[in-house]
Amino acid sequence: MSRDLQGQVFLVTGSTEGIGKAAAREFAKRGAEVVLVARNKEKGDRVVAELKKATGNNDVSLLVADMSSIADIKRVAAEFRASHTRLDVLVNNAGALFSKYQLSKDGLEMTFALNHMGYFGLTYSLLDLLKSTKGARVVSTSSLGHKIGKFDLGRIAKREPDNAGWPAYGESKYANILFTRELARRLQGSGVTANCWNPGFVNSGFGLNNGGFIKWAFSVVSPIFAKTPEMGADTLIWLATSPEAASHTGEYFSDRKVTKVVEPRRDDELARALWELSEKLYNG
Repeated sequence: MSRDLQGQVFLVTGSTEGIGKAAAREFAKRGAEVVLVARNKEKGDRVVAELKKATGNNDVSLLVADMSSIADIKRVAAEFRASHTRLDVLVNNAGALFSKYQLSKDGLEMTFALNHMGYFGLTYSLLDLLKSTKGARVVSTSSLGHKIGKFDLGRIAKREPDNAGWPAYGESKYANILFTRELARRLQGSGVTANCWNPGFVNSGFGLNNGGFIKWAFSVVSPIFAKTPEMGADTLIWLATSPEAASHTGEYFSDRKVTKVVEPRRDDELARALWELSEKLYNG
């Protein structure tokens, strides 16, 4: 068994099921120290025990946080920093579709709070640690769903109750692309790379947090037509570990290939504006 990641530290959100769990298992199998971030401690502890047993790597641990809560994001970043002096790979993977309009603890629309602010806040709080780790990488999970809806920066953080669901999900996934673009720009010269990716349709438990038709549809269709989590995690693992991927930054990938996105294509001004809004929201 290859232990090529020995000595490296990986921090993975959304890691107790689906592609996040599959990727964490691979990182641990290859010798990395893996720190999982999960909302549910009981479930997180079970996954930690499972990964240790499956990989023979006891250097797997858990941090508990609700990644839609700014206070939790700041706390979990501080907890990680208190026990680590390096961060080789940050995997931003926690996300969900919310079919009904709801607000986070901070009064932000929940999809934006979890799918974007969770990525932004954790990365923002750990930037200096990433910069001090040679060859560090940030890998963020986006989606083909970024093509849904129109990206309106003026309403994305709050939006209207009748404009949540899939439009909010699509805009949050486009936000992941813009965030990656701006992050890469701000990291120029540091040696840290930042990329995002589209996993495709994966049997990962996506959509099952909802009720009604959406839950039924995903529970029926996913086991038949979707990729396995291991197949779905392939590009994530490649971006996080391969020498080839280290030559790219600020890009959006599908199946290990750089993929063009919908308009506004590579809109640097919008990416900077989203960063400034996120920074203002995160810092209060």
